[in-house]
Amino acid sequence: MWSVTAPATPPAPHPTLMLLDGASLWFRAFHAIPEKVTAPDGTPVNAVRGFVDMVASLIRTHHPSRLVVCLDLDWRPAFRVAAVPGYKAHRVAAGSDGTVEDVPPTLLPQVPVILEVLAAAGIATGGAAGFEADDVLGTLAATETTDPVIVVSGDRDLLQVVTDDPVPVRVLYAGRGLAKAELFDPALVAERYGVPAERAGAAYAELAVLRGDPSDGLPGVKGIGEKTAASLLRQYGSLDAIRAAALDESSALAKGMRVKLTAAADYLDAALPVVRVATDAPVELSLPDTLPATPADPDRLDTLAQQWGLDRPVTALRAALAEAGS
Repeated sequence: MWSVTAPATPPAPHPTLMLLDGASLWFRAFHAIPEKVTAPDGTPVNAVRGFVDMVASLIRTHHPSRLVVCLDLDWRPAFRVAAVPGYKAHRVAAGSDGTVEDVPPTLLPQVPVILEVLAAAGIATGGAAGFEADDVLGTLAATETTDPVIVVSGDRDLLQVVTDDPVPVRVLYAGRGLAKAELFDPALVAERYGVPAERAGAAYAELAVLRGDPSDGLPGVKGIGEKTAASLLRQYGSLDAIRAAALDESSALAKGMRVKLTAAADYLDAALPVVRVATDAPVELSLPDTLPATPADPDRLDTLAQQWGLDRPVTALRAALAEAGS
């Protein structure tokens, strides 16, 4: 006799706040999908398609109840450049005054389309004048007191926000693409990078300061790589304690290491506030962050889908919203 299995009930939305690093994800979508993917008028829409697909996939997989796409309203904030003049200097567009990022020319016009799709779908975006998306993510994560948080980014710097208190904050690191993304909690950050488990997030930021980050124009302390930095943090517990040991001739810290750290005192003073994400940025949301079960403006979403050749990704997004809201 044949038995009939009842269809599985879709998972209910989890009481979770999901925060997406907008630029990080649409840059990855742009580079992952060929530019030959175009709208009916021939305009490249590879980043739009890839990003909308990512959002739909994340909603289907994690079923968040709230979602914010976080934006760079200032990709190279003045306060960071004042502290470390070389901050992201290699990313400045040729001939600019330092305020314009060198972005692929076919990606630039796709960003407004992404924002239009998000608005029509009813998905909130968030930004803060004078701050990067990292700071928006950091602020929203640090000020959340109700729901667990999942931060999605391809930027390892965001690993510093992992915590268990007052709510669990996890980072879905998508540096190798969403299919290979890893969900980091404090224990995994400690295991992977060798930093103290009891303060893994804060220690990761200090690790980044010590080792440096060429992608952000941070030189690090000369002669200290990632393994040495992690070893020092495990031994002394924090960057402040390491620096105190460097000034204490009776400490167990080797003389050569003390010399390196004291010589880098000005850099360390300047770099730590640059690497640490802000937790008090003046974030403004475009919409309430509750994830809608149906698009806020379905007619507009249909128009955008037809105009830009987004029928398949928009259909996937609609289905993901409906499933998450069921």
